[in-house]
Amino acid sequence: MATIRDVARGSKVSIATVSRVFNESALVSEATRHKVIAVATRLGYWPNGIARSLITNRTHALGVLMPDLSGEFFSEVIHGMDLASRERGFHLLVSRSSSNADELTAAVRSVHGRVEGLIVMAPDFDAGPAIRPWAGKVPTVLINPGHATDATDSVSIANAEGAHLVVRHLLGLGHRSIAIITGPAFNFDSLQRREGYREALREAGIEPAPELELAGDFSEHSGYAAAERMLRLPVRPTAVFASNDYMAVGALGALHDAGVRVPEDIAMAGFDDIPLAHYINPALTTVRVDIPELGRRAVQLLLEPRPGPGAGVARHETLPTTLVVRSSCGAGPRNGGAPRGTRSPESPAPPARR
Repeated sequence: MATIRDVARGSKVSIATVSRVFNESALVSEATRHKVIAVATRLGYWPNGIARSLITNRTHALGVLMPDLSGEFFSEVIHGMDLASRERGFHLLVSRSSSNADELTAAVRSVHGRVEGLIVMAPDFDAGPAIRPWAGKVPTVLINPGHATDATDSVSIANAEGAHLVVRHLLGLGHRSIAIITGPAFNFDSLQRREGYREALREAGIEPAPELELAGDFSEHSGYAAAERMLRLPVRPTAVFASNDYMAVGALGALHDAGVRVPEDIAMAGFDDIPLAHYINPALTTVRVDIPELGRRAVQLLLEPRPGPGAGVARHETLPTTLVVRSSCGAGPRNGGAPRGTRSPESPAPPARR
């Protein structure tokens, strides 16, 4: 195994110069840096990362704590983080840990000292109190927090606005009985999307009906089960808004198995615009979130300097949502979906269905 002495000998420089190269010292010329890196690469040498971090107080690593690591949504978020962090010379340490405040606190404690920044997504509870003691020790960004904190930057999705947009679209198609499949009871994304659904109905003069609010947990299975319960109602709704695309996919499966046609018998819409939404049959009308951008922006907030007089003030950003109209609601192309990101034109509502 090559050593730093081998690299110094092969480069015809001192051991101190090799050390400066790998510690990114400005005292080394570019020519010398390239020569040392070339020799180190040829010899297969790379400095011990732990020892290097002890000397430089830099780990070039960002910690990421997520509520789940499976499924397209979370993989797309992490993909966006990875691209943004690599552009800045950082790597990610990703862990699934945030089901409750105690677990989150333990996870943050375990990565303290190993990372130069921390990104936390904990939509099922207020992560602020658990994060606050650590926010002053390591830069931290929250994704989709239920409550913005004065001590921590955050980036969120316009959940209520997106839900309002898609329900308003269904109303514009003439639907007056619109069900919702909600997410977990205490999940902030779920609560905000349900509020947007209710607000759109009330603006149309329709009081939300409790029997049309069907509980789910953001999984395909829960969407399937919710659709089965909906089909047993004395009067079926004419449209369904699923609070995420996974539940919409499950609901479409249940309707298909029951011989219910979409969109002829029941219109369907979702939320997130995961890649699968474009390819299922019928292609899914949904609310598009730029999922990788959610991850990218979290990394950028973490690593960007805070210039000016507001440097000590927490920054809170909200990513916009866009309505993507495809064939599952009856208003999009009949054979395949519109390209991702296509926005629905607003049009006057036709006579209401009864």
